[in-house]
Amino acid sequence: MRHIITIVICSMLFVHPASAAKRSKSRALDTRTCPRNLIKYDDGDSFSCMGEPIRILGIDTPEIIHPDHGIFKDQPMGRKAAEFTKRVLSRARRIVIVRAGKDPYGRTLAHVLVDGELLGVRLIKASLAYENISRYGDNGLPEFALQITEAWKSWPKPSFEDPHVWRKKHQKRP
Repeated sequence: MRHIITIVICSMLFVHPASAAKRSKSRALDTRTCPRNLIKYDDGDSFSCMGEPIRILGIDTPEIIHPDHGIFKDQPMGRKAAEFTKRVLSRARRIVIVRAGKDPYGRTLAHVLVDGELLGVRLIKASLAYENISRYGDNGLPEFALQITEAWKSWPKPSFEDPHVWRKKHQKRP
């Protein structure tokens, strides 16, 4: 099954004429391979690769303590989401980062392909992430956004509060 997903994604990204024509009018994909031994882990939806901070697009995982960001306690399931991301990335054979700009904190916004499957989709299937494409849009990568929204519709919802809502209640801004 994973090989079929990889083939489909590769065909959407590199072969499909309609996608290629649409992208050529807007922009080429900005991709980079990330060696797993050069990853520093943060939380469930962010990490750094070769010193570049990455924020995974399309999803929002529960928070863990980040005093610099005004988060002074873990959200339920936050540590589990962080461990899940670390486990998946540390076992990957190939990690591809598909960049789509920067967030207000200077992190690279990116979809992350782990052995051909979106890490965001894996987190949703594990009930460790909410989708946030409905809030922020597809960031110019509609093929990936569709995979995430389809997974969100098809899988059981997480047992924790939407991290966006949780942050509004618990984040302390200086």
